[in-house]
Amino acid sequence: MSVGELFILGFSGKIIPAWLKEFAARYGLGGVILFDYSCQTRQYDNNIDSPAQVRGLCGEISALPSHPLVFIDQEGGLVRRLKEGRGFQPLPSAREFNLLAAAAKHEIMAASLAELRQLGIHYNFAPVIDVDYNPDNPNIGRIRRSYSADIAEVEVNALLVDAAAREARIGLCLKHFPGIGGANVDSHQDFMDISEALPPEQEELFYALAPKMFGDAVLVSHAIVRSWDEANPMTLSPAGLGRLRRRLPDTLLISDDMQMQGLQKALGTRAASQQALQAGIDMLCIGNNLFDQEQEMAGIADSIERRLQEGTLDRAAIQRSIDRVQKRKALLN
Repeated sequence: MSVGELFILGFSGKIIPAWLKEFAARYGLGGVILFDYSCQTRQYDNNIDSPAQVRGLCGEISALPSHPLVFIDQEGGLVRRLKEGRGFQPLPSAREFNLLAAAAKHEIMAASLAELRQLGIHYNFAPVIDVDYNPDNPNIGRIRRSYSADIAEVEVNALLVDAAAREARIGLCLKHFPGIGGANVDSHQDFMDISEALPPEQEELFYALAPKMFGDAVLVSHAIVRSWDEANPMTLSPAGLGRLRRRLPDTLLISDDMQMQGLQKALGTRAASQQALQAGIDMLCIGNNLFDQEQEMAGIADSIERRLQEGTLDRAAIQRSIDRVQKRKALLN
């Protein structure tokens, strides 16, 4: 069983490091995530320099054993790894995008997603379908990541993005389940309790849109909904993920970055990764940007193999997750 298919890994620098090549050869590898900004150096000197450099890097990643998918966060505005200053297509924030005429929206999105395909990127962690319930939300509203406080406008924009993604053949990953627009803390810093800030129609929007999106994937947040699970964030919650899986049996479920502070304070990356897979996550995103844990990735994969051998991880469930990953590789590679 190729447990590496369960991982989306980040790395530092513009050259694929030896540890990542070894990981892919030994375990397989589901995907790689690219960043422009390095949290280690606090400069924009990480994986991205120019279109030609990114194209070459993506080609080398795709040629690794098991042909990993390349993922990126290219939402627009403040959350876009490919910036005009380095020669990439412009892309406004979701809030600004929502104010444009339909023709302008299509032109901008078609150019951006076509560029991703030309660069060799397979998946965009977008669109954000969190409704702007709290304009002071430090991770969504305050930085214009939500299209609108009107859920109908959010849906219209997501469908427009999907139309452009199908033309470009770029996979989309809706975020952040179950909908964190009403949160009042930054998910990078702590768990978010959204128990009182999650209208039913926000959750339902994920169920309605995910099967319509090219690539059919959902990014699961580290949010807590106490009526579903008193103790665990969604990424670690059998109840929360079970609720999601019952409605979306074929959707690829990807964790938000497993190095975010809430999980680090509670468990650490290895234990949290094991618990997330046991709860029902298909792919673990470990960016190795918030922290440098590159040399620990093989150990996490080993621990998953051991749990499969011991029977503390459900082998059939893990195989279904691997199958979902490989189905996307067949679609997008």
